[in-house]
Amino acid sequence: MEKFLYGTERLTCSMALAIAKGKVLGEISISTREVIERSANYVKKIVAKGAVVYGINTGFGPLCTTRIDADQTQLLQENILKSHAVGVGEPIGNDLAKLMLILKVHALAKGFSGVQYETIERIMWHIENDIIPVVPKQGSVGASGDLAPLSHLFLPLIGLGKVNIKGKIVPAKTALDQFDLRPIQLGAKEGLALINGTQFMAAHGVKAVAELNRVLQNADIIAALMIEGLNGSIKPFLTELHQLRPHAGNRFVASCIFNMLHGSAILESHKDCSRVQDPYSLRCIPQVHGASRNAWFHLKETIEVEINSVTDNPVIIHDELTISGGSFHGQSIALPLDYATLATSEIGNISDRRVYLSLEGQTNGVPKLLMKSTGLNSGFMILQYCTAAIASENKGLCFPASADSIPTSLGQEDHVSMGSISGRKLLQVIDNVDKILSIELLCAAQAKDYHRPLKSTAALEAVHDRVRQSIPHIEMDQPMEELMDEALKLVKSLELIELYHQYGSEDIDRDLKQQFDLF
Repeated sequence: MEKFLYGTERLTCSMALAIAKGKVLGEISISTREVIERSANYVKKIVAKGAVVYGINTGFGPLCTTRIDADQTQLLQENILKSHAVGVGEPIGNDLAKLMLILKVHALAKGFSGVQYETIERIMWHIENDIIPVVPKQGSVGASGDLAPLSHLFLPLIGLGKVNIKGKIVPAKTALDQFDLRPIQLGAKEGLALINGTQFMAAHGVKAVAELNRVLQNADIIAALMIEGLNGSIKPFLTELHQLRPHAGNRFVASCIFNMLHGSAILESHKDCSRVQDPYSLRCIPQVHGASRNAWFHLKETIEVEINSVTDNPVIIHDELTISGGSFHGQSIALPLDYATLATSEIGNISDRRVYLSLEGQTNGVPKLLMKSTGLNSGFMILQYCTAAIASENKGLCFPASADSIPTSLGQEDHVSMGSISGRKLLQVIDNVDKILSIELLCAAQAKDYHRPLKSTAALEAVHDRVRQSIPHIEMDQPMEELMDEALKLVKSLELIELYHQYGSEDIDRDLKQQFDLF
């Protein structure tokens, strides 16, 4: 099995996900262990000297001036986990909680947090055995770290809280007893190091980077299928145009769609038609999808800086220098998460417009409402009601959570990022856009059918054939739920993307492909 060295190697979003899926094993090298133990020894020296250092021998937040005796430092660290575990709502998914564990191990293994090696080792045990703490989704304001969710995440270390074992939720103490393990005895600074940090926000960001990349690739493929179905022009995707306004995302999208369309007999059949320009939802795909690509790349870059950073507080440089700063503040990733939410919503907006366009009956050979016999049949009419409703819902979710700040901790924490809400909203909008795209896929495939016996390119024929394996062409009204479910399964999978890579991506500029393609 491939291995990754925590604290040493650079962690990427795709690597974090590979560790979470059990495809890569995370380890700590001997030299990294020495760095971790040296940092823990710095904390012991600070306690022994009696120097006043926030979070080691003081209270927390507004209690930072309250001195704690040396013999109470362990109780202090346990108390912070207990008192800060105030999250509410449904638990986040196991995948997100596991990502949080992975990101925290990597940050602690940098050796600036003063934690014991044994504590990190126990967190790794949770990861490797898929014994995942239960973490409520609400309660973090995204500054001072993700205090509430991280507290729930690490309660099991001291035998409290709950864990999920193979889908069954049990008390953490029960799980420890089952494996003959005892709770960790936290040292000075450890509780604070565990709950200070941005791992809740960052885990949502890591998942969003992968999910949004999938959405964007599917959006390009489905849009290309719709261009075929509606007799759109290939000219707006020519390299000569995009060299004159060379935004990287625009160039990538234009190149992808050009390669999927070039050589299509369907396009060739109407090259001399009288239509001069297509509507924006077809003609401006590189500009709209491309702008969202650029937002995705910004998110990916920012998240990958974050997950390779030390984000707790205070930071232990050595026994003579500890720095109480603000590296736990989530603003750096809250803004890109909000930006990515808007970028994702726009993919849904333009997809809904293409769905509407496909129903108008303005394309030669393609009937109104995508059925030959309408009146008695409503055809695909009401599918666009659904995309309109979801697109509207997304607009409400686009208000940036990071635009808000509510002072907490008696004013000591007087500006917060709300980045945890940004991350949650982004994943919600991604899920919504999947649904819009799945409906566009149904409509595009139906429209393309009316151009038979003309054929498209190998890539789009393969995509269309895959759709027709599980979703039939229809000419009479019927319940659409099952067809919509099948389309959604395709959009949430990588099947269409894999077909595109198999048949149509070889001519994409290598640098652009490396920048914008995780798969």
